[in-house]
Amino acid sequence: VSRYFRFVTLSHRWGSGEPLLRDIEGRSIYVMSTNGGFGKLQAFCAIAGEQDYLWAWSDTCCIDKDSSAELQEAIGSMFVWYRRSALTITYLTDVSDTNSFLSSEWFERTLQELLAPERLLFYTQTWSLYMNLRSSNHKTDVAVLEELGRATGIESRFLTNFSPGMDDARSRLQWASSRRTTRPEDIAYSLFGIFDIHLPVLYSESAEIALDRLL
Repeated sequence: VSRYFRFVTLSHRWGSGEPLLRDIEGRSIYVMSTNGGFGKLQAFCAIAGEQDYLWAWSDTCCIDKDSSAELQEAIGSMFVWYRRSALTITYLTDVSDTNSFLSSEWFERTLQELLAPERLLFYTQTWSLYMNLRSSNHKTDVAVLEELGRATGIESRFLTNFSPGMDDARSRLQWASSRRTTRPEDIAYSLFGIFDIHLPVLYSESAEIALDRLL
């Protein structure tokens, strides 16, 4: 049973025209438009299927954002979902097949989605495996780990075997210091899973107050 319900998660940067839950509910995504985020979702699901998985999860359309309760639960559970996934597919829309991912904006937006997954594969803007690496897990590839270290300043031992908690809190805050979020308070909320803390999400508060609650 557990093998049947293994799922793949998508890590990406939101763009224009991302499909939401109401857009795909009860419909086949493969008969929809390929424009914008719909094409990205279709490619992600196709690769998940090629990897022999039956279930795929994307934050664009697998969370009911009209429900404040579900949205709050999702924000608090994000680290756990990526940790429990059998594979995370990371789509780098600004990285060509021949370029390094060192300057990708993906590194400015995500931290949980880098640290939580135990198995991760990077894909370029054409949905080709990064550096044409056929490894089953880019977190075990020495060349990729070296580039990840240069891009993030995070030691490889944390990239490959990260444990959430309050240990070495200063380093964890430093990793997050270069991240940019759409809403300032999301910087604090994105650290809930990193520190293994469960707090209510209050979008009316400032980033400073959110960080004060976190620490």
